[in-house]
Amino acid sequence: MNAAVSQTQGQEPVTITLPIEGMTCASCVGRVERALNKTDGVLQSSVNLATERVEVRYDGMRIAPLAVAEAIKRTGFTVPSETLTLSIGGMTCATCVGRVERALLKTSGVIEASVNLTTEQARVTAPAGVIDMTALVGAVTRAGFDAAPLVERKSPEDEEAEAQRRLTRERNWVILAGLLTLPLIAQMAAGLLGFDFRLAAWMQMALATPVQFGLGARFYGPAWRALRAGSGNMDLLVALGTSAAYGLSVALMIWPQYGDGHLYFEASAVIITLVMLGRWLEHRAKRSTAAAIRALSELRPTSAHVLRDGEEVEIPVEDLATGDIVVIRPGGRIPADGEIIQGDSEVDEALITGESMPVAKQVGDTVIGGAVNGAGLLHVRATGVGAESMLARIIRLVESAQASKAPVQRLVDKVAAVFVPVGGEKRGHAGGVVRRAHRVYVASDDVEPGEGPQNGDP
Repeated sequence: MNAAVSQTQGQEPVTITLPIEGMTCASCVGRVERALNKTDGVLQSSVNLATERVEVRYDGMRIAPLAVAEAIKRTGFTVPSETLTLSIGGMTCATCVGRVERALLKTSGVIEASVNLTTEQARVTAPAGVIDMTALVGAVTRAGFDAAPLVERKSPEDEEAEAQRRLTRERNWVILAGLLTLPLIAQMAAGLLGFDFRLAAWMQMALATPVQFGLGARFYGPAWRALRAGSGNMDLLVALGTSAAYGLSVALMIWPQYGDGHLYFEASAVIITLVMLGRWLEHRAKRSTAAAIRALSELRPTSAHVLRDGEEVEIPVEDLATGDIVVIRPGGRIPADGEIIQGDSEVDEALITGESMPVAKQVGDTVIGGAVNGAGLLHVRATGVGAESMLARIIRLVESAQASKAPVQRLVDKVAAVFVPVGGEKRGHAGGVVRRAHRVYVASDDVEPGEGPQNGDP
């Protein structure tokens, strides 16, 4: 953050410091101060032309920080915006995305919030200095999800290893759930084929219980958080539906006279197994979407050889500064954008241009960070390092493209945000839909025990 907000809990007034762009003279300073002092709720303002910042004391009960920034904008000057990125955990569907976005947009000072389910990140735009990252994390946490500031990125190797461990864990859970569910599926398939094969009730319960409350425990936590937040999500639907089937089966085991001998353990186990399979496939897809960024990140070297006081020293590429003279040996990867000041060679720039043949380079030509040097020794004056290099800008563009949403995706998110809670309310009712392998009927609250479709009924 490039500005600070300070407030003592339970105590007013609030002091906020904002950057201002466009001021050129003392008249500009006076115009901003007069506009702020006339704003209802502002107690005092002080503009510093040298630092291009304004310090404002205001009554937090009467005016919001965003209104202070808007008052400055009305004078013709600009309060620059900043984008904050958070890592979000616990999202499973478009409804979760909608809940997180609404929670962020309700935070005072937020102009725009965009949440991406694939990358599990949220990008929040606000006037610089108006909002604190702690407020954003708190808003997401209250909505029932995990959140943390995305300050630094792990190395591509660590990200790949973590993604692989997660994928392997998900796969193992799916296999275990499948092995436990397979006998129940076999029983269901036998019924469809006309064979009278039915596992003992205790055996069905023994197979379904670890799937329901062991492997399926992951659905209950998010479902409870969604209920506390007064919303619904896919986890709530799964938890309600499978718990209803499991609970009905246990009840029919205790009071068999109210049933026809058929239990519904296979329904709950199969639903959980299929949803887990879908989650595993989803995680595989997420890895694919991040492949482009990982490939680009791997093109950046980790160290560079530079001339310092006439001697060649090796430094981390993060310590490179504009103007450093970088020594690039034959076959080495160029660590930063720059201009050749000594030597000539051929450089492979396929990462940018796609050109299959190396390009001849000589003194005065520019080179691109991440390209591979040919057979010559080059001395390059760095002109674009770190986040200002072309490769870093490309990576940011790819990340931004992944985080942004197409108009049709925004429409889908809005539809799903309505559909899932409505579906949860209908399916979550005590008289929910019960599906059997070869028949479908509605177990209604209005049907007395022993009533309803009997064997042979359509």
